[in-house]
Amino acid sequence: MTKPAPPADLQPIDRLIAIMARLRDREHGCPWDVEQTFASIAPYTVEEAYEVADAIERGDLADLRDELGDLLLQVVFHARMAQEQGVFDFDDVARAINDKMVRRHPHVFGTETYGSLAEQKQGWETLKAAERAAKQGEKGRAASLLDDVPVGLPALTRAVKLSKRAAGVGFVWPSAKEVLDKLHEEVAELEAEIAAGDLEKARQEMGDVLFVVANLARTLDVDPEDALRATNAKFGRRFRHIEARLAERGKTPEQSDLAEMDGLWDEAKRAEKG
Repeated sequence: MTKPAPPADLQPIDRLIAIMARLRDREHGCPWDVEQTFASIAPYTVEEAYEVADAIERGDLADLRDELGDLLLQVVFHARMAQEQGVFDFDDVARAINDKMVRRHPHVFGTETYGSLAEQKQGWETLKAAERAAKQGEKGRAASLLDDVPVGLPALTRAVKLSKRAAGVGFVWPSAKEVLDKLHEEVAELEAEIAAGDLEKARQEMGDVLFVVANLARTLDVDPEDALRATNAKFGRRFRHIEARLAERGKTPEQSDLAEMDGLWDEAKRAEKG
């Protein structure tokens, strides 16, 4: 027997929590929602975060509203599953982030003062480091600077975060020039493995190249994911230009060749710069 949805006059967050509880009800809920676990839902959580970023990138605020709702649903979903296990609930999640924000902003909610934005960022990192150490102490093992850099992050983003942690204790190349020198060194090693035909070693060297590129991005204060997204978009624009110009000639890319398409690529570049 079906039941009506939670009443619309509830506070929006309370109604969402009630809707999720209904969806997870083993007798009257949704079979798909009921069978989900933290692990099965995690990919959707990551996907929704990317869709939020995509809406921001496109400047579509109406879409952003919807995507933020989808992301909020993921938080409520995980909190509901934890509540069913008696571990925590949505209120605990909200209390934890409230406490963290107050704790990490002593210059707003306390008596701390910072002379500059750089000092504020350093204060934030110091507070985070203290929290990491306390958390590791609770787990009964020595803390590492790298402990809470999530493995599930995009690889370039994680590389930046790992190198930033190491840089915080002095394990860092002094300037962009030294990083570029290291990049040239790693590219030469990659070229050597490609020439030798050792694809497994080439794969490893490719990883080293990308890690140094991530270090260079951090040194230049560039988000490598953001930079690559912009280049992906640029590639898309230029390749669609190639397709359109070939269509005017009654061709498809498959009926063209590299020389013709490369010429059209250069045409697209000139149009963008002009």
